[in-house]
Amino acid sequence: MLSSEARIATPSGSKYLQQLCKHWGHKFEVEFTPERGRVPFATDRACDFLATSDALTLRVQAADEDSLSRTERVVIDHLKRFAFREDLGDVQWSRL
Repeated sequence: MLSSEARIATPSGSKYLQQLCKHWGHKFEVEFTPERGRVPFATDRACDFLATSDALTLRVQAADEDSLSRTERVVIDHLKRFAFREDLGDVQWSRL
C-alpha cells in the first residue's frame, strides 16, 4: 500500500474534517470525531484526517500510484469546495 500526506495550515481543520466526513458518510462507512476521521473509499483506498487548532493533516493510502494520485485530487477538490472562503494555498503531498 502506498501513502502520502499533506498538512494544511488552517484554524478550521476540525470544521473541514467534519464536513468532509459527513459528506462522504452518505456513501462510505466513515468514522470521525472533531479531531480525527477516516474515509474508506474502497478496500484499497482511504483517507485519514487529523485536525489540530492550527492545521488539517490528510493521509491517503492506495494500492498503486494512479489510485493514490486520483484520491489526493478528489480529497483536495472536495476540501477546497468546503473551504471556499479561505485560501488554502497550493497543497503539497509528500510520499511516505
